[in-house]
Order: sequence, then structure tokens, then C-alpha cells
Amino acid sequence: MKQNVLDVLIYLFENCMDEDGDPALDQPALAAQLAEVGYPGNAIERAFGWLEDLTARCADHGSVVGDGRPSALRCYLDAEQEILGKAGRGFLLFLEQRGILDPLTRETVIDRVMALESEAVDLEQLKWIIMMVVYNQPGREGSYALMEDMVYDETRGQLH
Repeated sequence: MKQNVLDVLIYLFENCMDEDGDPALDQPALAAQLAEVGYPGNAIERAFGWLEDLTARCADHGSVVGDGRPSALRCYLDAEQEILGKAGRGFLLFLEQRGILDPLTRETVIDRVMALESEAVDLEQLKWIIMMVVYNQPGREGSYALMEDMVYDETRGQLH
């Protein structure tokens, strides 16, 4: 069930966002469309809540964009370590060292991963979450473009 929340989020991101980053339809219409596609109502509601929390968290950060360098070593809680795994934590560090994520954005990503209440998030799923987070943050267009390339290049490679 919890996996369906991320599936709903990916579906929304791929099919229902317009060029300005707003859903192309209102929430009731989107919920009806998602239900028609076959997603369970509980997953749809949780996905909308997840997006609302993301929007609120990104709005709280405003347009503050860091310099891309980590300001401190991030110590992960046991639950975060389990859900992200070594590969996920390493990938977050890699992105932060490359300036794709700043510490504030990294924390938003971790918050959104934990909000899924999943037992584990694999690297492909983490990339989607990161892409959704940076998409919703002003001033991170370059980071979004890089994440989009990572997500869709890997997806294209799997299709062949």
C-alpha cells in the first residue's frame, strides 16, 4: 500500500503537472482521474498530503539557495539509515558534494522520504523524490535538470 503513494506521486508528476509546476487539474478532478487509473483512495489522499507538505516546506525555505557545500556532517537516525540504505545515503552525499543539493534541500528530501512511511526506498525511488523536491524549490532549476537527466536516462536504459 505504501508503495502506491510513491507510484501516485510519480504518476502525478509525469502526467498532471503543467509547465508552471501546478497540477493541470484541481484536486477533486485529479483524485477522480487517479481513481479511474486504478490507484486506491487512501494512496491518493496520502499523496496529496505529501505534496501539500512538500509545498509548505519549500515555501518556508523561500528562495534561499546555499552554496552547494555541506556545512556539517549529517548523522542519520537508525530509521533513516534503514529506509535510505547505504546507497541512498551515499547518493545524497554525492549530490551534496556536487552542489546539486544543499543542506536544506537534503533535509527536505530526507523529510519527504520518511513521510512515505516505507520500509525502504531504493535508489531509483530516491531519485524521483529528489527530483520532485528540487522541482518545487525556486532557484534550483539546474539541479532539477540534472536530476531529470538521471531519472529519465536510467529509465530509458531500462526500456531497451
